[in-house]
Amino acid sequence: MRRFTMALDLVDDQRLIAEYEDYHANVWPEIQASIRDAGVTNMEIYRFGNRLFMLMDVDDTFTFERKAAMDAANPKVQEWERLMWKFQQAVPGAKPGEKWVMMDKIFEL
Repeated sequence: MRRFTMALDLVDDQRLIAEYEDYHANVWPEIQASIRDAGVTNMEIYRFGNRLFMLMDVDDTFTFERKAAMDAANPKVQEWERLMWKFQQAVPGAKPGEKWVMMDKIFEL
């Protein structure tokens, strides 16, 4: 199993943050299926203020390139991603158009 950790910011608006959380309390079944089909075995998202942290465990079939190709070919994933941009903004230092950015592990006990 491999693990990835990523960060993303939400637009700092309490109404939008609440709406974003509502969507994630009821993630569309097609989105959940696409995540699993890409080889993600566990995904958790945490929030502090408008900062999000995602923990993603993946199996040996997972690659970011494969997931990107699968997402690009899935109209429901594209609809979800367009919708989520209403709530999301890049963290400082992200490349243009980049959403979730990889985090570096700096400690493990």
